[in-house]
Order: sequence, then structure tokens, then C-alpha cells
Amino acid sequence: MLLPRLLRGCCLSSSPAGEFVFRRSPRCLRAQVREAKTHKRSHRQSQQDEWREKNKTVLTYIAAAGVGMIGMSYAAVPLYRLYCQASGLGGTAVAGHDADQVETMKPVRDRVIKVTFNADVHASIQWNFRPQQSEIYVVPGETALAFYKARNPTDKPVIGISTYNVVPFEAGQYFNKIQCFCFEEQRLNPQEEVDMPVFFYIDPEFDEDPRMARVDTITLSYTFFEAKEGQKLPLPGYT
Repeated sequence: MLLPRLLRGCCLSSSPAGEFVFRRSPRCLRAQVREAKTHKRSHRQSQQDEWREKNKTVLTYIAAAGVGMIGMSYAAVPLYRLYCQASGLGGTAVAGHDADQVETMKPVRDRVIKVTFNADVHASIQWNFRPQQSEIYVVPGETALAFYKARNPTDKPVIGISTYNVVPFEAGQYFNKIQCFCFEEQRLNPQEEVDMPVFFYIDPEFDEDPRMARVDTITLSYTFFEAKEGQKLPLPGYT
């Protein structure tokens, strides 16, 4: 208890007015000085530990940025998936949505956003790939469904895998995909054609972010690569 420690070495006496007052003896003062120094050292150590943890975090980000600067702009598929889903950086939509949130979120009816769709294929794969709609209009807090179409025009089976990006990049943290075909291997037989759905929503908090005040158009873009063992995919923000 703090109070008993403060009273150790102190005496209780009465003042001329009949009031009781505490008087500190030299022993009491020395004890309190020692206790104050101990507390200060403990607080300083706690601050140093906290600063060390913060510095570790900063150094981690700096190291990651350094790796990117020296050309490590490619990552294996599992690492790419973890990086994108956990961070939402580079305009990559954040996964891990909560089903309860989807059911209870309230649409922001007065904030209409145009979502446009883009499709690309890497030189490693000879697929025909395109969105089935050029654009749709949604509001934050409301789910939406879109489709892409992929076709293998070759005479052999081909396995593809896709990455995706959201532009503007800052909007990526609010663009949540409930179901999509990204990061999963897609096998198409010769001349086979398939429809690929994308079920998504924009988080209602999008409307509360000052950075999104002038954003009225978001582009969802997919790129297909041929899936190979040890396949490396470009990280968001790199070409």
C-alpha cells in the first residue's frame, strides 16, 4: 500500500490550533528520496523498453523498404498472399472480413462510388481474360457481385494464378473481398472458358476518412500469371 510506506518514519503531532499534522523525520525524508529514485529508475527502464520496441518496429519497416529498394520486388505466392492480406498496402484489398460485420453494417446511401474493372495477363500465360462489366455503382456498406471471364485458347491445359490491386492505393484498406479467385490456382483445359465471380463490399468507414473525401471512382484490377513451382509475383507498387 502506498500510504503506509509514505507514513513510515513520520510522526503525528498537534499544531497550536489543535489540528493534527504529519512531520517528516530525516529518516523519513531519506527513505522517500530513495523510493522516489527507485520509482524514477523503474519508470525510465520502462520507457527505454518501450522505445526499444518502437525502434524495432521502425527498423523492421526500414529494412523492408531497403529490401524493396535493392530489387527484391518479387515474392513467392504464399508470402505475397500473407503480405497483401495482412497489410492492405499498395492498394491490395484487405481480407479477413467478419461475417457479422457484413450482416450488420449500414449502407451509406448518399455516397455513391463507381467501381471499374480491369484485366491483364502476364507474358508467361496465353489466356484471354477480361471483366464481364466495365463498371458498377455501389455505396459503402453494401455488398456487390462482379464477374470476370477467362479462356484458354491453347491446345494444352494451363494453370494460372492471379493477383489483384485496388486504385487509388489508399482505398485498398476499405475494399473487402468476401469471395474471389485471387491467389488460387485455376486450371483451364484447351479451349475451356470459365466465369470467375468477385463478391465484395466497401467498408462504411470509407466515408469517414478525410483522404477519401474526393474519391468517387475505385478500380479493381487483376493480373493472371502462369502458375509454376516457385512462382514469384510482383509486390504491389512495383512493375
